[in-house]
Amino acid sequence: MPLRHDIRRGALLMLGATALFTVMSAIIKGVSPEIHFIETMFFRSAFALPVMVVIAARGRDWGLLRTKRFPQHVVRAFTGTMAQGCSFYALTVLPLAEQTALTYTTPLFVTLLSIPFLGEKVGIHRWSAVLVGFGGILVIALGEGAFQAGAMPDRTMAIGMVVAVVQGVWSAMTTLLVRSLSATESSATIVLWQSLLMTAFSLVALPFIWTTPSLWQFCLLVLVGLIGGVAQVMLTEAYASAQVSALGPYSYTSILWSVAIGWVVFSDAPGWSTLTGAALIVVSGLYILHRELVRSRQRRNQ
Repeated sequence: MPLRHDIRRGALLMLGATALFTVMSAIIKGVSPEIHFIETMFFRSAFALPVMVVIAARGRDWGLLRTKRFPQHVVRAFTGTMAQGCSFYALTVLPLAEQTALTYTTPLFVTLLSIPFLGEKVGIHRWSAVLVGFGGILVIALGEGAFQAGAMPDRTMAIGMVVAVVQGVWSAMTTLLVRSLSATESSATIVLWQSLLMTAFSLVALPFIWTTPSLWQFCLLVLVGLIGGVAQVMLTEAYASAQVSALGPYSYTSILWSVAIGWVVFSDAPGWSTLTGAALIVVSGLYILHRELVRSRQRRNQ
């Protein structure tokens, strides 16, 4: 997909995508007391497929499934499924704002995993940003009493936070795999195979956890898939419109959305620790993005 270099278009698409993803997360959290998170994962992937089919039909591109790298797509879908499972589970036990903040640990783990997988050298700047980001995680966890001994809710919250952070590891692996696939595959092909394979993976577990949803719950679950599919397309279009480094700051607006929706819909007013920890994670992520841009310019000037 050719890069349009239209920062205004890219920013608007990014803002829209992050808002939709946050709304999707709020719906998932709303149905989680009655519907198992793996069942929600199935609807998320399955009902995103019609969105991709419509896009293929609009562009008359029926060769989107053609690939010579099917095994890599399978691995990418597996890591994506694990990341999504961690994210959806965390939504069942954590306030929306905390879960959203902890999902932004992905850039930290991308930096760490780039050392063994890509052979990159991480300097003092990025190491410092990683440490600040992990400091933000500790601020959120300790400030909310997640690791205090005693009550079961505290242990549940501790598990939820650990799972949310582990989601960052799986998402980082997914990011690195997408970078590799992008060398030969279009964004639409990657997203379409992702939806197909992640639907298949969740379908395997569905008979063991299935709960027949009410009509209202079914509509909400379908909406999760449709919103997720549209948001995914908007995100892809955003990255096709402008450089990642220019769009990074806009992606963090989902924290603002999650605070507002969590407060209004779930009566979860964020504490100082959540806001401070989220700020540290965002600052570290933005600084890592800045260093990536600096290193990219240095490579071009060599």
